[in-house]
Amino acid sequence: MPNEHLDAVQSMMQQMSQSVIGQEEVVRTLTIALLCNGNVLLEGLPGTAKTRSIKTLAKVLQAGLGRIQFTPDLLPSDVTGSEIYRDNQGHSELTFQEGPIFNELVLADEINRAPAKVQSALLEAMEERQVTVAGKTYTLPELFMVLATQNPIEQEGTYPLPEAQMDRFLMKISVDYPDTDAELQIVRLLQAEEGDEQAALTMIPQSHILAARQAIAQMQVAPAAEHYIVDLVMATRIPEKYSDNLAKWIDTGASPRGSISLHRASRASAWLSGRDHVLPEDVKAVVHAILRHRMILSYDALADKIAPDTVIDELVAQVAVG
Repeated sequence: MPNEHLDAVQSMMQQMSQSVIGQEEVVRTLTIALLCNGNVLLEGLPGTAKTRSIKTLAKVLQAGLGRIQFTPDLLPSDVTGSEIYRDNQGHSELTFQEGPIFNELVLADEINRAPAKVQSALLEAMEERQVTVAGKTYTLPELFMVLATQNPIEQEGTYPLPEAQMDRFLMKISVDYPDTDAELQIVRLLQAEEGDEQAALTMIPQSHILAARQAIAQMQVAPAAEHYIVDLVMATRIPEKYSDNLAKWIDTGASPRGSISLHRASRASAWLSGRDHVLPEDVKAVVHAILRHRMILSYDALADKIAPDTVIDELVAQVAVG
């Protein structure tokens, strides 16, 4: 039976891949996060199309895009909005002026350049899809997603994200440089766009995304797959049970949000593949993006420059399926 919602989402992914060349894995991971109603942290060097990915997604979905450029002098009210006095027929009254967080897609650009009090202004919105200002609670749009970016190498003048906030990102995407062929296509694409030869985008109704979320929420997961998901997360907490390397590399394991997020993202991955059941391959396809920001590596691992993805590779190798 044809699945119009799946066809629409795959069309969205294809259009994003044509605009953001050489980043197919980034496009797929962003799509999974959107289907899971989750938030995403994109980490990559400058010029790797992080912002372009988000703008293209907003265009295809005809979604409101709020951009917040995080800087050291930013205030929480610059994110959430604030109450201001306005004159109403000669009478002054307090009215709420919405901030950029009141959009369907919110780009938090260079999120680690603002201090903790500003970063924390996002916490309620990311977790509960609402904002509280001056004792009043305001509901955010149904299709809501925070897409934050940060530079992995430029640490001067930055404020590392606290673990509580990192945990609220469903996925962390590492955006790498494109290969030679992809970069050649990028150069040609940008030249075409300079000449106003941009490819026309086919708009995708947001109803397809909301319907897909319902289907993913109702998907059944076999007990063997659920045990595999939980075992992967538990291995980050008791690494000594699995291998000496894991015991040496992991200082603090993932929280229960890791298991919950892995369960949700695995279902979304299976749905994108046109299946109504989760396979171990679905878990393995998303485990890096789910866990790479949820573990705290040991001093030895940092000193030896062991990457989180290397630790997760070892986890997948050591934890038995089913």
